[in-house]
Amino acid sequence: MSALFSKLQLRELELPNRIVVSPMCQYAASNGLATAWHTLHLGSLALSGAGMLIVEATAVEPEGRITYADLGLWNDQTESALCTVMQDVRRYSRIPVVIQLAHAGRKASRELPWQGGKQIRHSQPYGWQTYSSSEIPHSEGDAKPLALGKFEMNRIKAAFANAALRADRLGFDGIEVHAAHGFLLHQFLSPLANQRHDEYGGSFENRIRYPLEVFAAIRDAVSGHKPVGIRVTVTDWTDHGWTLEDTISFSLRLRMLGVDWIDASSGGLSTSQKIQAIPGYQVPGAQSIKEATGIPTIAVGLITDPLHAEDIISTGKSDMVALGRGILYNPRWPWHAADRLGASVCTAPQYWKSQPKGRINIFAKDDILA
Repeated sequence: MSALFSKLQLRELELPNRIVVSPMCQYAASNGLATAWHTLHLGSLALSGAGMLIVEATAVEPEGRITYADLGLWNDQTESALCTVMQDVRRYSRIPVVIQLAHAGRKASRELPWQGGKQIRHSQPYGWQTYSSSEIPHSEGDAKPLALGKFEMNRIKAAFANAALRADRLGFDGIEVHAAHGFLLHQFLSPLANQRHDEYGGSFENRIRYPLEVFAAIRDAVSGHKPVGIRVTVTDWTDHGWTLEDTISFSLRLRMLGVDWIDASSGGLSTSQKIQAIPGYQVPGAQSIKEATGIPTIAVGLITDPLHAEDIISTGKSDMVALGRGILYNPRWPWHAADRLGASVCTAPQYWKSQPKGRINIFAKDDILA
């Protein structure tokens, strides 16, 4: 039996296999509202045969968006728009769907990636004032963010919890907290971005304090039977930054708060980072976290070959593998992986006749709606 296509239990949520669709920003929202693009995009990936689909980084307040076209979940209007998308996806797919909640901090107020991605000053159209742990800009030429005071920190923490409540009400199967890639929670964790002199800066214990508070608020807001995971940057890939050892210690604290998985990515905080991106380059981080903490992990990063993915799971390096750009390029990647590994996937009956002659086990019968 294929390890990649074995089931996995996360609290009361059962994944049919270990393939995860990574959260990928689409920059297709209108004032935070989900649009028809999200129905098309998520609908396609919901029929991919993956074991879990994670919706893109979703801002918990308008100022937490990376760009003016980011998806949001902060009021009744954004909740209603996302409800429409979820209803369409649920009508035809039983795939477990998780939402990633995020705040961009100092990396907010930017132009669309295909328009250069530069910061838009708060005095310009489509721009706004950014916030961070300290008044340190992300890159040269960016405006200084405002250092968050305790009142603003509590407001953002409440915004995370409120978004989690809305996601729970929308029927999402779980929550992933975004604490990676140089966004706000990562800005508190890394000494490169956090140079505060209060109880939220300086020592390791102080720097992890606010991210732990935010995670605890989300865990308390979500139904106890639903899993809550977190995406972390395992290393900043630069001197004097956040390290694997820091990540393991942070993960042990998260375990005490009831974290259900660690999504192990890396980088994104410093423009001086030096990354050698080869297939599976982030897998050792996921393996180290799993071995040191016992928490289920997701491995991500240039995992595109089914045999590679199978090896990661079968040898215990990680519990799940996530695909991003690879599954955008080939939205039926799990089908082909199942064929190659002698396994099966669930998909809509409208597609059952598409499998090549002689392949009789690729598509499993499912109670999927038709």
